[in-house]
Amino acid sequence: MRISRGVPGPLRATAVTAGVTAALGLFAFPAAAGDSGMAPVPQQGISWAQCVAGPPPPGWPQEEWDKLWAGMDCATVTVPMNYRKPADGKLSIAISRRKAKDPAKRQGVLLLNPGGPGGDGLLMPSYLEPEAIATSYDLIGFDPRGVGRSTQLLCEVGYWEPPRTRPTDDQFAPITAAAREREAACQRAGGGLRPFVNTANAARDMDVIREALGEKKINYLGFSYGTYLGAVYGSLFPGKLNRSVLDSSMHPDWLYYEQSKQQSVAAKQSVDAWVKWVAERDKTYHLGSSAAQVNAALDEMGTRLAAQPIPWPDNPDFPRIDRNTFDQLLGFWAAPRPNWALLAELVVKIKESIGGTLPADAGKAMAALGKALIPETFNDTFPTVTCEADWPADLNVYYEQMRLFRERYPYGRGANAAEPTECTFRSFTPPERLADLKRKGYPTGLVIQAEFDPATQYDGGPAMAAKLNDNLISISDEGSHGIYGRNACATEKINSYLIGGVLPGSRTTCAGAPRPDVPAGGVAAQSGRSLEQRAVELIKIHKLDRTF
Repeated sequence: MRISRGVPGPLRATAVTAGVTAALGLFAFPAAAGDSGMAPVPQQGISWAQCVAGPPPPGWPQEEWDKLWAGMDCATVTVPMNYRKPADGKLSIAISRRKAKDPAKRQGVLLLNPGGPGGDGLLMPSYLEPEAIATSYDLIGFDPRGVGRSTQLLCEVGYWEPPRTRPTDDQFAPITAAAREREAACQRAGGGLRPFVNTANAARDMDVIREALGEKKINYLGFSYGTYLGAVYGSLFPGKLNRSVLDSSMHPDWLYYEQSKQQSVAAKQSVDAWVKWVAERDKTYHLGSSAAQVNAALDEMGTRLAAQPIPWPDNPDFPRIDRNTFDQLLGFWAAPRPNWALLAELVVKIKESIGGTLPADAGKAMAALGKALIPETFNDTFPTVTCEADWPADLNVYYEQMRLFRERYPYGRGANAAEPTECTFRSFTPPERLADLKRKGYPTGLVIQAEFDPATQYDGGPAMAAKLNDNLISISDEGSHGIYGRNACATEKINSYLIGGVLPGSRTTCAGAPRPDVPAGGVAAQSGRSLEQRAVELIKIHKLDRTF
């Protein structure tokens, strides 16, 4: 689950909906899948065709964009907007496919989801094509309802307060007013569709995809929020799920306010670990020889940056480096352990530049890391799906938490993770309760979790594994989000399970990416590469720019 409260893009169009309002009771209808909540849906075939790339996202070369779509098939399936009343209108779900590279070894289909909620999934087969699973499975991607090339849920643009890690009490009211206005803006444009854009319906859409593919069962690999989606699918359609991998799991009991807050808890944990590492290398970085001294140095820098923000060289559109930006970069950039030495050097450059100008090379390195490591925003599906669970209605709950977080957990998103959202002022009634997660009727799966996951805090992994009685692979001293294809040990175990059906131990640990080779108590060797070159190399080697 990736959350960012950044400023959204240009004015978005009004959603195309089937014009049905909310306020229905619970689903309780017999269907082939048992407690799936589905009325019968007519069977349909799929007409595959070569995917059309279309224009690339801003800043993405057309040639590289075209390569991602080349050789991949695309199609659409239709699903009911409201599974209780299929006649009320239909939605289009875009799907993609890369066939198994070795037909003789094909084991069926593997549905993929990148998370979000609101992440586009059509390119997932291309992103995972280099992995071993592409030999044995047809890789199936899809844009969930409300997203991308599926029927979109779009909202009118509301007002966004800048994300603040340490807001003052005087700023609570405008933050709250902005959230209230965004919810009203989203309801004006997408009111008819919004109640039906939820996890249970996305899982039901997955089963329509399964049936259209002609498969008795699917296999599943989901990341981040996609872990919760996979758990819901298995709970609603236990007889239709075979092998499942939930990578970087959400906590089954943290939907969704607590899950949001735990991102700042995870950021503080990573910063604390980095601070201790820096203190052991005071002869190199000169920020203090104890954690207390380094923390004091960081706090002094933050105070000075609040009074004298540093312009970002060669990037006039970037925010100035003030205390807020400094909190964010510490929280987001301390998570990947291989990044620690570069982060320490950049902090030293910032310290030396207060009252002056940041060196151009440091600015370029920070711009590269910022592009890769600052969480992206998602479309308007995010503030709809996350409203399927109840959020606190008492604003004092948020204000108390924001005060706590600005003091104890100010890094990364800081107190921004505890503030009111659109869901605080939810303007629709969810048509059903959250699914009761259970694994009854499908095989034991895997849950994968990094010890310092910055987006779905570690405790979510053991909790989800316990909830589903799945096996857990933990990645020690690792700050990545999305492990498959990044960590060789975990990737090998996941491949053994998905391809060979071989489960690892019920609780298994893999080592995370190594920390930088900077000797404790000594002086680091000087690198001949620029800070920007080192940043780009780190991003490439450790896949820090991967969005799932």
